[in-house]
Amino acid sequence: MQREGRRDCWEEEIKEKTAVERVRKLVEEDAVVLFSKSGCCISVAAKALLSTLGAHPTVHQLDKEDDGEEMEGALLTMLADPPAVPAVFIGRKLVGGMEQLMSCHITGSLLPLLKEAGALWF
Repeated sequence: MQREGRRDCWEEEIKEKTAVERVRKLVEEDAVVLFSKSGCCISVAAKALLSTLGAHPTVHQLDKEDDGEEMEGALLTMLADPPAVPAVFIGRKLVGGMEQLMSCHITGSLLPLLKEAGALWF
């Protein structure tokens, strides 16, 4: 019985590591990456803000991914505050959720981040 519990714990640890690696891989593929869930109005607002600025994020909807639940868990460990979505990465760096994205926009640091990441062409 105890061995079975250890095996389950080990399998969960492998799933978690695999999910973190998958998130990292997806983040490395594009300049701006947004992790979302379909129907999340805050994620829609984050995408709209980025698109309005000329940066069109690659969106990964966790509820449509086979390993979305594990990826959501991985994002929760990366973010300082829940919820896990939206989670915005610019230039392979975690910006955070909508609050952090808006903060960057209001303080004027969002456009330089997007330019540095190669997400804007001007």
